[in-house]
Amino acid sequence: MQLLKKLSLFFVCAVVIGLAGCVSDQQYKQLKVQNDTQRKRIAELQSQVQATNLQLDQLKRKLQTAQGKGNVELEALQQKVAALEEDLAKKKALIGLMEQQLLHGGAHLPAELNTMLEDFAKSQDMVEYDAGKGIVKFKSDLLFDRGSDQVAPDARQAVSALSNILNTDSAKNFDIIIAGHTDDMPIGKPQTRQKHPTNWHLSAHRAIAVLDVMTSSGITEQRMSVRGFGEFRPLTPNKPNKGGSPQNRRVEIYIVPKGM
Repeated sequence: MQLLKKLSLFFVCAVVIGLAGCVSDQQYKQLKVQNDTQRKRIAELQSQVQATNLQLDQLKRKLQTAQGKGNVELEALQQKVAALEEDLAKKKALIGLMEQQLLHGGAHLPAELNTMLEDFAKSQDMVEYDAGKGIVKFKSDLLFDRGSDQVAPDARQAVSALSNILNTDSAKNFDIIIAGHTDDMPIGKPQTRQKHPTNWHLSAHRAIAVLDVMTSSGITEQRMSVRGFGEFRPLTPNKPNKGGSPQNRRVEIYIVPKGM
């Protein structure tokens, strides 16, 4: 609970500083240190989640054996499994919150850059722009064919146009995070599964494909990073029985302060 309060306080401070439109060198360094600390804490939690998953799998196997034999330890095992599952859910929720705060860290874009991005989004059917969070969203159905990580020709032009904006002086002090998302529809074709075994792989591969287009358009690799969230960050509920949703198939480009 204390950790959540500290994280919330950091996030509010970052937003307030961003809205003020002026971050001193000292404030920037403090935010960067806090952000680096947060990344390390995320890595620690992810390691703990892996260890808990292994422990949970072992307990579930013991529980299955105990259920078959009517073991007297059955109730104790059930309680341990429930406690581990609860602990796992809390850790995953905390990791999600911390990652979201890293992505949405209150980036305040210069007015000129913000205007260029708004005009860009208005000129593109496949693009939405969230000025409050500094996010450019591409609809994956227009970026890629179903199950593919090859950027469509028309989409390449749009990504290149965005790259030109992000290469201007107004954007030079900002880095770029490219995040791929899918819906929950499983990958059906065997030949597609060979390249993208899961939706997680597909989302990451699509983010890398967009990075490649941006690199070829002149964005330096040092400014960019990629993330793949698979089906686990939906914008809207997917249809029943893994029916998916077009809104959840997307690539998001986050424009964040350099080094954050």
